[in-house]
Amino acid sequence: MINIDEFWANVSTELSISMNTLHYQLWIEHLEPVCFINNSLVLMTITEMAKRTIDAKYRDVIKEVANSINSFVDDIIIITPDKKDEFLSKQNIFIENKGFVTKKPVKDISDIRHCQFLEKFTFENFVEGASNSFALAACKTVAENPGGKYNPLFIYSGVGLGKTHLLHSIGNYIFKNSPKTSVLYVSTESLVNDLISVFRTGSNEKNNEFREKYRSCDILMVDDIQYLIGKDAIQNAFFNIFNDLYHQNKQIILTSDRAPKDLTTLEDRLRTRFSWGLMVDIQPPDLELRVAILKNKADQANFDLSDEVALFIAEHAQTNIRELEGFLNKIIFYSSLTNTVIRTKELAYEAISDFIEDKKDTVEACDIIDCVSKYFNISQQDLFAKKRTKGVVEPRMIAIYLITELLPMPLSQIGELFGGRDHTTIIHARDKISEEIKVNPRMRIIVTDIKNMILNK
Repeated sequence: MINIDEFWANVSTELSISMNTLHYQLWIEHLEPVCFINNSLVLMTITEMAKRTIDAKYRDVIKEVANSINSFVDDIIIITPDKKDEFLSKQNIFIENKGFVTKKPVKDISDIRHCQFLEKFTFENFVEGASNSFALAACKTVAENPGGKYNPLFIYSGVGLGKTHLLHSIGNYIFKNSPKTSVLYVSTESLVNDLISVFRTGSNEKNNEFREKYRSCDILMVDDIQYLIGKDAIQNAFFNIFNDLYHQNKQIILTSDRAPKDLTTLEDRLRTRFSWGLMVDIQPPDLELRVAILKNKADQANFDLSDEVALFIAEHAQTNIRELEGFLNKIIFYSSLTNTVIRTKELAYEAISDFIEDKKDTVEACDIIDCVSKYFNISQQDLFAKKRTKGVVEPRMIAIYLITELLPMPLSQIGELFGGRDHTTIIHARDKISEEIKVNPRMRIIVTDIKNMILNK
């Protein structure tokens, strides 16, 4: 007997990998397995319109994947909720389980080698802007010449800004252009679990397997390295892995949510090594880049996104690219379900109103500080401290400017808020940013973005 929920989970997973992300999320992700009737898998969707779309565009794809997993399933039936009871009354309880294997025979060695990187993440579809251009250039250089002068490559940014996209882009480039190069891509969680398994068993065999896995690769990618914090034994093991690969000129690529110097509770010897090569950060995308990203993703989904709607989404999703994509998906789905062409911000608001919060009636200093720190991915403590590093001074001056503009707060009180600075310092910061906005488009975009974040907080 085959479990329908487990079977559909396997089919759905395969579809999520092979299909365009937007198409999968709009049409496949919400399908519910109902029953088997003879050799057909019955799936339920939300509306009659959704059923027509899936029947016309996606049923054959679903059928092909389902059949590859179990050859007894040779058809797919899409129904709406009003038909569920009718089909349940006709269902077959049993279907032979031939195991989750593909029927395609292995013809040669190229069939055996599988690319572990998602096809949708490439350099070609990574939308470049001022906030990520340096990181993109560094990743392209490493992909073309691994083990060169940018070793290790350390990429850091907040959540959802493109680190994983760049890792997969490197992997896909190497898989295509240097097929003999061995690439190992793991999350820090996987690395930790592998080591725990070695520690738990204490067997030489497990230890040798671990060493072979992590030391035999030509390129090692580790995502979210900050999760090594607090794990002393794991840090020691990774230190040895790092040294072995580095001294063999093997490329090491790491990602984190902060720069090595800010991983303060990580061992000094690791933080030092992470800084040996090239460190690149990805800043939150400005308004223009967010619009460009939305246009790119809409093109991939064959959805006609108007400039007005793109701007509306970009103004309401400032934190990361995943949020942008989520809003776009909801608008596409709403457009399909209601058969409505959404080309105005009023219709766009109707589609995503349940997912956006109304603007605050009042703005407080803490709101401004919070938004500035998130935008620049620095701590609020840094904004208040005496630090005068370039990465802190500009955000601090912007925060001061916004408080003077948006709040009726005395200059002396603002000075106290920022670590006891005197009113002349506050005036200098306010006037400096005010002038920059007039002559520097970059500053104008930054301040506008942060204002939108504050007013929509």
